[in-house]
Amino acid sequence: MTAIVFACSLISAQVLLGVAIGCAALRVFWGPRAQDRVVGLDTFYINAMLLLLTFGIASESTLFFEAALVIAVLGFVGTVAFSKFLLRGEVIE
Repeated sequence: MTAIVFACSLISAQVLLGVAIGCAALRVFWGPRAQDRVVGLDTFYINAMLLLLTFGIASESTLFFEAALVIAVLGFVGTVAFSKFLLRGEVIE
């Protein structure tokens, strides 16, 4: 019984994360302002990271966890650089 509940919860989490990625992609493409696009991009990479983690849990493979770590680091750096560019007009001072 618990294995069935675990499998169903993983599948439902993956489906809901896929819907969240779609909504974040819409915000990135049709955001009215650049700040909305940055928030959409931040949400997009966080949801992608969580989706990779659920795939890693389901397949019991460490490759997905390493890819999620890379996405987290690169996403954070990208969000900071993009926010700094919007704030000051330049990334490197």
